[in-house]
Amino acid sequence: MKMLKVTLTRSTIGTTDSQTATVIGLGLRKIHSSRVLENTPSVRGMVKKVIHLVHVEEVEA
Repeated sequence: MKMLKVTLTRSTIGTTDSQTATVIGLGLRKIHSSRVLENTPSVRGMVKKVIHLVHVEEVEA
């Protein structure tokens, strides 16, 4: 199954409240923190909303 490794690369300072909430919803707290998440439409939508703050790569689970 394909998984997504999402890494926070930029700070959430200066972003909207909903973007900050989305980053927290993805499980990212500090810069350079990473999470491996399932490749579902809801996760992809969250990533698309904050794509300018994160780095995304596909990994095999």
